[in-house]
Parts: sequence; structure tokens; C-alpha cells
Amino acid sequence: MRKSGWAAATGLGSLVLLLAACGGSSGSSTVAGGAPSAGEPSSAASATAPSSSVSSATTAATATATKKARAKASATPHRSVAPQPSSGDQSIPPVGTTVIIVQNSAIGYVMAEANHQVLYTYSKDKQGGPPTCTGSCAAAWPPATGTPQAGPASHFPHQFALVKGAGGVSQITYNGYPLYLLKGAKALSTAGNGGEWHVIKLSASNIG
Repeated sequence: MRKSGWAAATGLGSLVLLLAACGGSSGSSTVAGGAPSAGEPSSAASATAPSSSVSSATTAATATATKKARAKASATPHRSVAPQPSSGDQSIPPVGTTVIIVQNSAIGYVMAEANHQVLYTYSKDKQGGPPTCTGSCAAAWPPATGTPQAGPASHFPHQFALVKGAGGVSQITYNGYPLYLLKGAKALSTAGNGGEWHVIKLSASNIG
């Protein structure tokens, strides 16, 4: 009778231990499902990781594009509009200037004004003296006036100057001889050449 009671007690204890073991296993399962164990990423971390990687890649790409744009901008030379010529620009003759050039005519290269009116000398004038073509003569052969200046592509072996003519008019001279124009003459016409009137002959070497 005592053996049976001990056996029953032993069997009851084993049953309690077995139930406790089952209960512990059930609690462990709940922890595993509710929170990840060490070394196992959570579902939230797994979802966040790809978004963070995309954001970093986008930022890097934007920075690279900005850097390239800045480098290109610095390499491109800045171009500005050139200033317009002013009244002090020496390439523009001042008012009152008569530009004299070398022009090719029907009888060869001759001296002319920039408007292609051929210039002449008068055989009655003396080198270094005043002009002698006055009055009615000057009506047909007006004096060349203004401040003389050789054209940029024309070269002359002698000098230009000014001399006072009739009525105080300043007349252009070349090599000391007063210069005249033939009134009504067409551009590059040498019709007045001959007799007492002479064109000033030059050559192609006087151009350039």
C-alpha cells in the first residue's frame, strides 16, 4: 500500500514536469515570433534598407551631375560684346578730314580722294608756292580742301600739307604742289589729264 502511494506520487510529479516543459516550449515560441533573435533582421529593418540605398545613390548622382555642370561652366569662356568705336578712335577720321588713296584708273594708278574723285596739279603753280588757279579757273577746277590723310592701304612717296589760297581757303598740297579736282567729273575719270593739268601717277606698289 505504501509502494502504490509512492508510485502514484512519482507519476504525478513526472506529469507536472512534463506539463511545465510543454508550457516553457510554448512561451519560447511566442518570443521567437514577437521579436527577432540576435543576428536576424527585423521586417522593418529589411524594408528600410533598400529605401536608404536608393536615397544615397540618388544623392551621389545629383552631386556628380552638379560637379560636371560647374566644371563645364568654368571651362566655357565668357564672351562679351566689344565696345563701339568712340570719337577718340584713331581708325575713324575726324570731321573735316580728306582721305587720299591710290586708285586704278583707265590710265593706270593715280591719286584720288576716298570718293574716287581724281586729283590734279596745275602746271602754272610753283612747288612750295600759293595756288594760281583762282576766279573762273577755280570754278572749273575747285581746290582740294580739308585735312589730308593717307588711306590705311595707300602709301605715298611724298608728304601732304596745306597752303593758303585765294580768299584764305586752305588747299591740300602734295610734294609742295596744290591739288585740284575737276568739277562734275565722274568717279575715277581722268578726262582732265593733259595740257596744263596732270594726274599724279603712282603704281600698284603704293597699295598694301
